Amino acid sequence: MATILTHPIIPLGIGLLASREQIPWRLVFVGMLCAILPDADVLAFKFGIEYSSPFGHRGFTHSFLFAAGIASVFSIYAKTLQAERMIVWLFCFVATASHPILDAFTNGGLGVAFYWPLCDQRYFFAPGFIEVSPIGLRNFLSERGLTVLQSELQWIWLPCTVFVVGFHFIKNFSQGKKNST
Repeated sequence: MATILTHPIIPLGIGLLASREQIPWRLVFVGMLCAILPDADVLAFKFGIEYSSPFGHRGFTHSFLFAAGIASVFSIYAKTLQAERMIVWLFCFVATASHPILDAFTNGGLGVAFYWPLCDQRYFFAPGFIEVSPIGLRNFLSERGLTVLQSELQWIWLPCTVFVVGFHFIKNFSQGKKNST
């Protein structure tokens, strides 16, 4: 899995690209939370649920159905989030679904159950270029954890930052040209 520090980068990046009228900061924050929620399934280990179970790690909480359910719950609060219901649903779906997509690019674990409950099969994307994060704080606070963070900086943080900064540069450059004519 990618780390809890990295999963929120996708909805944050989308939020930084959008206008505040489209995606207010409240919704960006909720999207960042949605991107972390699928890893609540690590609690299954405490209950003796096998990793490979549909209810184990990277099981049903990493499915597109779970993402749709989370998006549906948060869309009820569209007025509080100061956005249109469909925008809330779509943003929360993309934020939640970004989690298993990132996990499928890692180089370890049992894969991701994208299509649960229709299919229990777990998938990876090739190549698995993101170092899989160790589970548990003690394991994360190790040399292995540092290797994982370096991988995430290279493959997720840096590309997202370049994309967001580049988008704003191009947007401001094109607006400057319009204003000068």
